[in-house]
Amino acid sequence: VMLETVSEHRAFGGTQGFYAHASAATGTTMRFAVYQPPQARRGPVPVLFFLAGLTANEETFMIKAGAQRLAAEYGLMLVSCDTSPRNTGIDGATKDWDFGEGAGFYLDATETPWSNHFRMETWLKQDLRELIIARFPAVASRMGIFGHSMGGHGALTLALRHPDIYRSVSAFAPISAPTRCPWGEKAFGHYLGADRDAWKDHDASELMRQRKTPFPAGILVDQGASDKFLLEGQLQPEAFESACAEAGQPLTLRRHDGYDHGYYFVATFMADHLAFHHKILTS
Repeated sequence: VMLETVSEHRAFGGTQGFYAHASAATGTTMRFAVYQPPQARRGPVPVLFFLAGLTANEETFMIKAGAQRLAAEYGLMLVSCDTSPRNTGIDGATKDWDFGEGAGFYLDATETPWSNHFRMETWLKQDLRELIIARFPAVASRMGIFGHSMGGHGALTLALRHPDIYRSVSAFAPISAPTRCPWGEKAFGHYLGADRDAWKDHDASELMRQRKTPFPAGILVDQGASDKFLLEGQLQPEAFESACAEAGQPLTLRRHDGYDHGYYFVATFMADHLAFHHKILTS
């Protein structure tokens, strides 16, 4: 697979790189970022994928989250990616901030015209994962996933759908019940069509009930109590909380007074998430 190096930068003794490749899954050029910790020079290291939220891209996490310093200490490779295919030429794809380009929701669309390019799940679990294993010093059997907002939704659903791939999962302010909130209804209606039963396969709370997929080492979720999207009903962490209780899935859901939805919140609790993944991925 051809890999274009957009830029590489020295950071905390390791390498922060930005890359692009032609994706078979999406039929577009897809962009992603990799932080290789200093330990990667001596041999393969565990990998932690981060999925960003609405309107973000492959740079957002690497610039704002303050994760590289900790990843360098733990010997974790960090991978972040764009939030959708770009320049798709699909009519209306750039009209709304919460749907279309920048808002791929980490699923494979089944409805035309979106199904031609919006195949984020296949790109992540197949194209990107295989590229990371082939071109970077990654331990294929030690991969975790986490994310923020729409990316928190993506991390939870992909982990529940592919527990054979992802050994650890956590989230910041995830969209926990997209089948029951305005963002999810809008996106799923367009990407997946009118059959609301099909939506349940991409809803973390529904998946947890259906599959009872065990992450015996637990799942970590952080939520700011002053998050305006929480207050508007977009996130619904209580739905995921009750689904986990029903399924017997250990969950640590922390609600933090005064914190909002942004990256100051994410950065504040980043150390806890990296420690959580490091423990599971190296055990």
